[in-house]
Amino acid sequence: MSNKTPIEWTEQTWNPTTGCTKISAGCKHCYAETMAHRLHAMGTPGYEQGFVLTRHPHRLEQPLRRKKPTVYFVNSMSDLFHEHVPFAFIDQVMAVIEQTPHHTYQILTKRAARMRKYFRKRMPPANAWLGVSVENKTHGLPRIDQLRDIPATIRFLSVEPLLEDIGIFNLENIDWVIVGGESGPKARPMQPEWVANIKGQCDRKHVSFFFKQWGGWGADGVKRRKSQNGRLFEGRTWDASPELHAPTL
Repeated sequence: MSNKTPIEWTEQTWNPTTGCTKISAGCKHCYAETMAHRLHAMGTPGYEQGFVLTRHPHRLEQPLRRKKPTVYFVNSMSDLFHEHVPFAFIDQVMAVIEQTPHHTYQILTKRAARMRKYFRKRMPPANAWLGVSVENKTHGLPRIDQLRDIPATIRFLSVEPLLEDIGIFNLENIDWVIVGGESGPKARPMQPEWVANIKGQCDRKHVSFFFKQWGGWGADGVKRRKSQNGRLFEGRTWDASPELHAPTL
């Protein structure tokens, strides 16, 4: 079955593929890799190969069985646009999305160029939100322009883990920005001024802003458990979500 998730900005996860490979700085301490090895050690079905990229065709039907409208994060344990996932399999995933218009699907990738190539001759389903990871200037910022080329209903950025001040960037036709610090024992710290820079730009461009977490380092620069650092930024939580509208280019 699809799984409930502690991820604050979604409701369920759906993993028609599992496993991945590292391609940028944000991958260094991948939570999905750690979790996959743990599930492998526990003998959990679907993780027999640990974090090796694996397709799971039998999972494709999972959202079809759920009648309650649900927000799904697609491939929390993988990347749908990994180079080892054939376009034919992605077509099957998109077919399920189109067959379940009562659900909303959030698809996040670090492989924005391949996602853009896939949608060059295909229209994204209306109920699919497409997003890219933006962890720094070098790897993250170029993905935003690639995302902008795709006529998605909702385009979003997952700025997590935020590893540096990403400066001024183009938010044109971006609907939602999620920001978070890194968690885990080797977490890299996130500075409050980096977050403030992004939030300020979102405010000026009227882009929905969601602050997910501080992660392993608090706003005061002290390393603690993620739960102790919490989600407050500037004294409050920021949980804005985008409003649905017609696709834009």
